[in-house]
Order: sequence, then structure tokens, then C-alpha cells
Amino acid sequence: MSEQTDFEEFVRRIRAGDQRAAAELVDRVEPLIRREIRLRIRDASFNRVFDSLDVCQSVLASFFFRAANGEYVLERPDQLVGLLVTMARNRLISRTRKERSLVRDIRRLVAEPEALDSVADSQPSPSQMVERNEQIHRIRELLTDEEWRVFELRTEGVSWDKVAATMGGSAPSRRMQLSRALARLERQLSVAD
Repeated sequence: MSEQTDFEEFVRRIRAGDQRAAAELVDRVEPLIRREIRLRIRDASFNRVFDSLDVCQSVLASFFFRAANGEYVLERPDQLVGLLVTMARNRLISRTRKERSLVRDIRRLVAEPEALDSVADSQPSPSQMVERNEQIHRIRELLTDEEWRVFELRTEGVSWDKVAATMGGSAPSRRMQLSRALARLERQLSVAD
């Protein structure tokens, strides 16, 4: 298979929402995008306002959404990298303009750097979301259909009594069933690592 065919297949997988292709893309381009962002920030005071990871995540999220909608025609890997770097530059320019238009006093942030810690984004990064989805998929593969249903009900906050009423059996037996399944799962996953 040629390199061109491999790339076309990779782009097709990204458009289809393939989590592994997305994770591979994030691993390959995130350092490039973040470096580009850090190099483009000329005003040191903006380093406190902009985190290269935030801008990178925003760019990748936009790319994945728009790629899934078929907005990009990409024929070569360098086009993909160029597109993402250009998106990062544009996002940085946009955010810089917005900051300046708000007439914020950036010196205030320099004087109180711990203030930024309280407003950190609590949302998972794209790579964390991909990793979580892979873990859930792996758990689903290792549990039986009945164990998975008990697991789902409990993660939805359903009480043990209601789980037993829905699936039959008693609350203690369903609790023991899930406990044993999770212990087995832990053993299997530790062996796999």
C-alpha cells in the first residue's frame, strides 16, 4: 500500500470518527501546534492569559468537527499539518484581538498568578476523551452483557434495589455480581498492561 493510500485511509478514518485515528493525529500534531502558538506569542504578558494547550485543544476540536462534516479536502500529510498550524495562528490572532478589545489589565494577572489556578478549564482534553472512550470500550468487551447492564444502571445512579427489580434477583446478589466482575476486570487489565 502506498503512502498516499495510507494517508487517504487515515483521513477517511478521522472523518468517520475513529477514536484511534484521532488519538494518533493528536499525538503527532499537538507538539507542533503548541510550539507554533508559543513562538507566536510575542508579548510576554499574554503568556499568562493564553495557554498553548487551550488553543491547541480548541483547534483540534474545531478540526474534528469540521472534518466529520467533510469541509476539508486533504491529499497529503503536509497539507493537514499546514491546515492545523494555520488554524492555530488564526485562533491565536483572534483571541489576542479579543483580549485587547476587552481592555483588560494584564498586569493584574501578573501580580496575582494564583488567580488563574481557580479558573482552569475542568473539561478533559481531546486526548483524555479518546483515552476514556478506549477504556470504556475495553471494559465493555470484558464484561458479559448482564454485568454490563448492572454496571450501566449503577453508573446512572440506580439503587441496588431498583437494579434487582429491573434485572431480577436480590440487591445483595447483584452487588456481589458487579463486585466480582470488577475484580475480574481489574485482574485482566493488570495482566494486559
